[in-house]
Amino acid sequence: MRKIILPLLASLAVATPALANESRVEARAGAIWGGGQTEAIAGAAAGYDFDLGPAAFAGAEISADKVLTSGSNRIGVGFTGRLGAKLPVAKLYVDGGYTTKFCSACDGNWHAGAGAELPLMGNLYGKVAYRHYFVDAGADANTVTAGLGVRF
Repeated sequence: MRKIILPLLASLAVATPALANESRVEARAGAIWGGGQTEAIAGAAAGYDFDLGPAAFAGAEISADKVLTSGSNRIGVGFTGRLGAKLPVAKLYVDGGYTTKFCSACDGNWHAGAGAELPLMGNLYGKVAYRHYFVDAGADANTVTAGLGVRF
């Protein structure tokens, strides 16, 4: 089985990617802070970007993120839309959406943010992103994450 799967994954990683009209998956990790506390956060996302011409794109994403504390057993599920620009060296975007509660003391939250995806090799890309969570019953929260993804 490994003789089939490993070459298949290698061929996906070196195929030439298009800049939009593409699906993607990624893993990410970083920090979340708010209310005087800072914690680590990690997650994964899958999405699809649509061409809006030669220099712009729009996309949709679903994600799952977990605050990495010993007392937290919740995973926040995010539903996000994004709009961005395709530059020669990166994709820049703004995003917004809703995340279900990722801690026992918080409700689901609207979020907005911005980020950049930079090509690494083949279909692989690196990512940095900032996101602000608008919390109704407490202090707002912020995240900064870095990630690694693959486009299909």
